[in-house]
Amino acid sequence: MAEDAILGYLATHEEIPDSGQFASQHGLHHNDVVNVIKSLHGFRYIDAQDIKRESWVLTDEGKKYAAEGSPEVQLFLAIPSEGSIAKDELQKKLDPSLFKIGCSQAGKNKWVDMGKQVSRKVQHVEDKVKDLLIRIQDGQTLGKEDINSLRARKLIVAQTWKGYSVSKGPNYAPKRKKVATDLTRENLQRGDWKELEFKEYNFNAKGPPAEAGHLHPLLKVKQQLKNIFLQMGFEEMPTNNFVESSFWNFDALFQPQQHPARDSHDTFFLEAPSTTRELPEDYVQLVKRVHESGGYGSRGYMYDWKREEANKNLLRTHTTAVSTRMLYTLAKQPFAPKRYFSIDRVFRNESVDRTHLAEFHQIEGLVCDRGLTLGDLIGVLNDFFSRLGMSKLRFKPAYNPYTEPSMEIFSYHEGLKKWVEIGNSGMFRPEMLLPMGFPEDVRVIAWGLSLERWILVSSNETLSVALELIRLWDILVIPFFVYSN
Repeated sequence: MAEDAILGYLATHEEIPDSGQFASQHGLHHNDVVNVIKSLHGFRYIDAQDIKRESWVLTDEGKKYAAEGSPEVQLFLAIPSEGSIAKDELQKKLDPSLFKIGCSQAGKNKWVDMGKQVSRKVQHVEDKVKDLLIRIQDGQTLGKEDINSLRARKLIVAQTWKGYSVSKGPNYAPKRKKVATDLTRENLQRGDWKELEFKEYNFNAKGPPAEAGHLHPLLKVKQQLKNIFLQMGFEEMPTNNFVESSFWNFDALFQPQQHPARDSHDTFFLEAPSTTRELPEDYVQLVKRVHESGGYGSRGYMYDWKREEANKNLLRTHTTAVSTRMLYTLAKQPFAPKRYFSIDRVFRNESVDRTHLAEFHQIEGLVCDRGLTLGDLIGVLNDFFSRLGMSKLRFKPAYNPYTEPSMEIFSYHEGLKKWVEIGNSGMFRPEMLLPMGFPEDVRVIAWGLSLERWILVSSNETLSVALELIRLWDILVIPFFVYSN
C-alpha cells in the first residue's frame, strides 16, 4: 500500500519533500513508509535524501506540570491569601517532592516568606512554567532562554526526528517489476526464462562466517580444572616431555624393577633411542641402595637392581615421573613448601576398545611441607573435590608402591545413586623422599585421577560434555581404527 502510494505520487510529482508529511496526508504509518523508501532506493527506483529535525518534548514530570500546574504555583495556592500557615501543615497538603521543589522555586521567585510560618509576599502569580510547557505540547517555538530554563529542570528533552525527501531514480517505474532470483526446471520447460528479468548477483556480498576454532570439550574441562588448582595456590609443573626414562618413571618412585607395570604388555618402550643419555649418578646410587638393601628404616626389596633397566626409555605411564623430577630439584635447594599440579597425557599399552585408548589425561596434585599428615591429605582432597561439585567423599585403604599410607577416593554420584571411585591418593614413602635429600620431617601428600573418567562420572552439569566426548569418539576415533586396519 505504501509502495503504490509513493510510486503513484511520483508519477505526477517531481518529489516528495517530506516523508513524515506524506505519511500523514495518506493515512500511513511513517515506519512503513520509511521501510518502503529504503527498499525502492536499493533498487534505484527512487533517490532518497535524509531529513533530520530536532524538537522538544515533555518528560513525564513536564507532562504532569502541564496538566496540574508547576510546583511553585501549587505551593503558592496552598497558602492562605490572608495570614499564614505552619510549615508542617503546608507540607502535609503537598507531595514531598512537590513541596521541596515548590519551596525552592517560590523562594527564588520571592513569592513567599519561608519560616516556621509561611505566608504570601504577593497576592497574584502567573504560572509561566505551565504556559511554556503547553506551548511546547502544541508545537510552538520558544526562545533560547525559556528552553534552557525548562531543560535545566528536566521538564523537556530533545527528540530527533528522521525522515526522507524522495525523487525519481534512474530505474523509476510506476510499478515495481518482480525479478526472478532462481532459474528453475519449470522455467526451462515452459521457455519463459527468455522473458524473465533476473536479479543481479551481488559479488561483493559476504557469506555467513564459517564456524571454526571451537575448543574441544576435553580442553574446556581441562582449563576449568587448571583454574581450580590456581585458585588453591598450586603451581603448574612442566609436562612437555612425553618420553621418559625408566629411572624417573619407576625407580626413583621406589617401584621395583620386577613390578608388573614395567612389563612391555603394560608400557610402551622405545626402540630408538632405547636408553637415556644421562642420569644424576650420586642420586642413582642412593636409589640403587634403597632398592637393594633399604635404608631410612626400610629393608628395601632385597634384589639385584640393574642399571640397564633404569636406563630404558619409554612413553611415560604417569605424570608422577614429572613430580619426581620436580621434587628432586626442590630437595637440592633450601627447603620451602610447594604446591604442584599437572594435567597432561600419559600412555599405557592397553587393548583399544570403545572404553579404552592407549593414552589418557592424568590430573595430579601434590603438596610438600613439614609435618603433613593423612588428615591434611583428606582436608585438601575435600577442598579440591568440593570445587568440582563433589561434596560426599569416602576413602578406602589401598596399596601403591611409592605411597604409604594410600587411599582410593570415592564420591557419591547423585545420578547413578551409588558410590563411584574417582581417584587415588597417598603420602610419598620415605624411601622415595629421603634419598633425594629432603629433611626427615618433610612430607609430601599427593593424589591423581583420570580426566576422562572424572568427566564420565561427574555431576549432571558436566554430562553434556561427556556425551559430546562420546559422540566425537564414535565419529573420529572408531572410523580411524576401522580404515587403518
